[in-house]
Amino acid sequence: MGIGLDAYWDQFEGLEQRLQTYLNIVSKKIAAVHNNIVNAGLVDTVDKAFAAGSLFRREEVDLIFLHVTTYALSATVLPAVQKAKVPVIILNLSPGAHIDYKAFNEMNDRRKMTGEWLAWCAACPVPEIANVFKRTGIRFHQVTGMLEDDAACWQEITEWVEAAKVAHTMSYNRLGCLGHYYNGMLDIYTDLTLQYAAFGGHIELLEVDELSALREKVSDQEIANRVTVFRDIFDVQPDCPQAELERAAKTSVALDQLVERYRLGAIAYYYKGTGNEANEDTMSSIILGNSLLTAKGVPVAGEYEVKNAQAMKIMDSFGAGGSFTEYYAMDFKDDVVLMGHDGPGHLAIAEGKTKVRPLVVYHGKVGKGLSVEMSVKHGPVTLLSVVENRNGGLLLLVAEAESVAGPVLQIGNTNSRYRFPMGARNFVNSWNQHGPAHHCAIGVGHIASKVEKLGSLINIDVVNINN
Repeated sequence: MGIGLDAYWDQFEGLEQRLQTYLNIVSKKIAAVHNNIVNAGLVDTVDKAFAAGSLFRREEVDLIFLHVTTYALSATVLPAVQKAKVPVIILNLSPGAHIDYKAFNEMNDRRKMTGEWLAWCAACPVPEIANVFKRTGIRFHQVTGMLEDDAACWQEITEWVEAAKVAHTMSYNRLGCLGHYYNGMLDIYTDLTLQYAAFGGHIELLEVDELSALREKVSDQEIANRVTVFRDIFDVQPDCPQAELERAAKTSVALDQLVERYRLGAIAYYYKGTGNEANEDTMSSIILGNSLLTAKGVPVAGEYEVKNAQAMKIMDSFGAGGSFTEYYAMDFKDDVVLMGHDGPGHLAIAEGKTKVRPLVVYHGKVGKGLSVEMSVKHGPVTLLSVVENRNGGLLLLVAEAESVAGPVLQIGNTNSRYRFPMGARNFVNSWNQHGPAHHCAIGVGHIASKVEKLGSLINIDVVNINN
């Protein structure tokens, strides 16, 4: 919505039309980033403000961009945002870099001069609006810049749109929890209702027995087809037994069916299966199927790491990937941290084709089978952890780094080398200081600023250790 003051229109010819042109430019630019927008037009009276608020509520908007075109009364703004009850981004956008002072002062008509001044007057009511928002509890943020030819300004607006889209995705996401926590891994235990409170969505508690039952109904043809998919997508190593590929394929097909049945957008899983042959067979053949799901936008976190499944979904929703990872070791010679994990990896952010290797034992877990080996694409990366603190709240912990080339451990797990601006030693100390669980999500690109905006929209504190 744009805002103005109706008293001006009869006083200054062409001003309303000029400001409407500005609003149309903003609307088109935002629509180019996300095409599902609602434009309430130029709001210049209290009645229009109430109508705009009702429109926003009917359309269930997630975020309001408040384009300040000229001076406007705060009373023509507040009703709209109070009814909508969503965060507001105040767009304080000047028509250009500066007023043409010489041409302005050479005008021989004071009325025209005032009209021209009002067309450049976007910054004027922003303190008034901010004051009223603060006093009435409206969550808001500001973007100050130019209507056009201001890349930094429009990058910031774009990031707000992207953050709102991720907040929306999380609010409708269905997280499947399959099995139970890894016994004794206390840092990953979490309050599921707290996850609802922070992100919204739905959490479905799933039985491994159901997955095993689905698995028994998978046909030989479905298994053969999935093995073909494996060989096409993965770099299947020569020492992988055909029987293990078929076992993994059977589970992969069943996993897809489980995801479809419950419309899952993410999964946290772990289950020993001890004493139940069918469940052990299922859970020891799950890695390839989970890797395929993760690459298709259904991130899967091992060891029942619910918080990290949320972090992975956030990263994936930003288009950054989101692979399950943890510290492996430190390389003080090269000043890098080795990070990775057993279990699924995010194939879409792999450096090259992901290898499949057979493992004769899953360390710390029951059974044996196939596993994936990959490194994250070389270049900029972002780490994200959803942290539960002692006060019963959540924060988002984020850091930016570089995935760099170099030797990695070829042990059938994901494994990458990360170099941090502050150095490996300082990174580890700084990261651990905030008390995250030992898992985190890794994605490609430097997107800490987007994560910070997401935190602002969903009212979760964000700590960026690079700052």
